[in-house]
Amino acid sequence: MTAPVFVADSLAGAAAGARVWLEGPEGRHAVSVRRLRVGEPVVLTDGHGTGVQGTVAAVEGKDRLQIAVDEVRQEAAPDPRITVVQALPKGDRGELAVETMTETGVDAVVPWSASRCITQWKGERGLKALGKWRSTAREAGKQSRRLTFPEVPDAMTTKQVARLLAEAAFAGVLHEEGGEPLATAQLPASGEIVLVVGPEGGVSAEELAAFAEAGARPYRLGPSVLRTSTAGTAAAALLLGRTGRWG
Repeated sequence: MTAPVFVADSLAGAAAGARVWLEGPEGRHAVSVRRLRVGEPVVLTDGHGTGVQGTVAAVEGKDRLQIAVDEVRQEAAPDPRITVVQALPKGDRGELAVETMTETGVDAVVPWSASRCITQWKGERGLKALGKWRSTAREAGKQSRRLTFPEVPDAMTTKQVARLLAEAAFAGVLHEEGGEPLATAQLPASGEIVLVVGPEGGVSAEELAAFAEAGARPYRLGPSVLRTSTAGTAAAALLLGRTGRWG
């Protein structure tokens, strides 16, 4: 049976032979929901590249576990790094996009308030939506047994996205009228790859012009047009395979 994964607030100082504690909501889930007992295997991750394999050494109350550490793993920073700028979809399709891109292996998902987005994040509603994206990335990271969870920064404007593209080693925009397929694009061996996924209504001419000025070219995925909530995942899979990160 595969050992369950839990997120620890910190794994600083963890080493083989040492003992660490799992507390709070994750500890409560381990003790009260999963009902882990002494001697059972467990995996901990901090979501920032450190993971621990060990066994339950002690259970205290309803929300506290002591883990005897068998092995500590350190995950190197991904290179090239893959960032997807995701236009805000309507409904729960944003969480679907974050979930599947996290499972695939994207390193950052940047929410983008494109001009043609039906959904706009404003005030408390925006903060709540951002929290859902971040929570989804965390849970999907656990589910897919990642040691490093993707970053989900605050939503960006078109100007902010353009600055991000200008600093990238490779910058592209998925567009159905793109002249070059992403499958044949010249990719960098290192640095950051930033790819923009537009809303259901498409990227506007003004946005395309701003991104082109920042150095981003339009690319197409294939003969079919994917929904905004699935295009990023398909593109990420292609990029991960072509860069050797799935090798």
